[in-house]
Amino acid sequence: MNWGDADFVLVIVGICTAGWLINNWIRARHGYALEDEWGGKTEPASKAVNERLAEENAQLRARLDALEGRAATLEAIVTDTGYVTAAQIEALRDGRAKDAA
Repeated sequence: MNWGDADFVLVIVGICTAGWLINNWIRARHGYALEDEWGGKTEPASKAVNERLAEENAQLRARLDALEGRAATLEAIVTDTGYVTAAQIEALRDGRAKDAA
């Protein structure tokens, strides 16, 4: 192998990349912080963070379900014919008139 050849450079780059990958795999497997490309550390998420995110996710899903129900109601009102809606309003007015009397 010629020391100044492009193949030698590619072998060195390959060895360095493989070493970096193996190092990060071992660190991730054992729960150590991983290094990013600028030398900073990325901490793995803790159980408390995961539980908090799961709780927030559940709250957001419940809120989404409520909003979907409201959207379905509004959709029914918008697509409903005016006659049925007017009849329902009149029925509500008749109910109030009977309660007031």
